[in-house]
Amino acid sequence: TVALAPPDQVAAEIKKLFGDKKLVEGKIKLDLPSIAENGLVVPLAFEVESPMTDKDYVKAVHLFAEGNPVPHIATFHFSPLAPKAAASIRIRLAQTQNIVAVAEMSNGDLFKASKEVKVTIGGCGG
Repeated sequence: TVALAPPDQVAAEIKKLFGDKKLVEGKIKLDLPSIAENGLVVPLAFEVESPMTDKDYVKAVHLFAEGNPVPHIATFHFSPLAPKAAASIRIRLAQTQNIVAVAEMSNGDLFKASKEVKVTIGGCGG
């Protein structure tokens, strides 16, 4: 069997990156399917609300999966030169789980969003 990360491992990964800084819900639009018929290729897109100016921009977006063997999926880095803080990828999910996005702003603020993705086997539910 595959070793899966317990959900609190995502919290531990976030704590490693940011210590005890407060994460506030909001600013992140996380676009994921509610049901993924194939956990091998799950589309994920995000966009963070930001003016993307020299004084106010998104530094990075970190993506985590609560039920994968390695919870930290990816990190995207941005600069004020980017027109917007957005990206899309395809991820692999071992089971039904929450995906967590953390946006790190240039002023140090942290924003969080999460969404559950139900992974079915062959589209039959489960």
